[in-house]
Amino acid sequence: MILLDPDLDPKMWSHSRTSSPRSTRGRGAVPCAERLPTPRTLARFLTQARNAVSLRSQVTVLLTTDEAIRDLNQRFRGKNRPTDVLTFPAAALIQNQEESAGDIAISVDTARRQGTACGHSLGVELKILMLHGVLHLAGYDHETDRGQMRRRERQLREQLGLPAGLIERTQRKPVTKRSARP
Repeated sequence: MILLDPDLDPKMWSHSRTSSPRSTRGRGAVPCAERLPTPRTLARFLTQARNAVSLRSQVTVLLTTDEAIRDLNQRFRGKNRPTDVLTFPAAALIQNQEESAGDIAISVDTARRQGTACGHSLGVELKILMLHGVLHLAGYDHETDRGQMRRRERQLREQLGLPAGLIERTQRKPVTKRSARP
């Protein structure tokens, strides 16, 4: 299930049947490349990601703002800053995991910035973040598993047609300029 935070800019998630790149000119509307994919499109991808990791229980994804995810990050992790994705496994919340694997919260603001920085759309970045969250709900933990989640995420990204994932992006070594020889 995909939930949209009511504090998100409504222009980002309004999808009329007549919208096109031409219809947004001069009206202050959000260009199509910056709009959120429809909840239906994201729910289809969420199902693909769950199936890919053999996670049969339901997952709820909240698309929210930097401010709201910062509050969640502070409350649950003690970190007073926004982040891109947070996961809340159901095992920690309820005893019967058969109905729900847990919840994922994603900051649309951060996803937009990261997508732009990586040269892809907001929709692609949201899918990368959802896949990352689903892997966490399936029990993977890149902070402790000696690369198992990184390898699985890479394999699933390729299978699902997504570019570099979160773990790969954060583990890349910065490129240093070589000094020119005279």
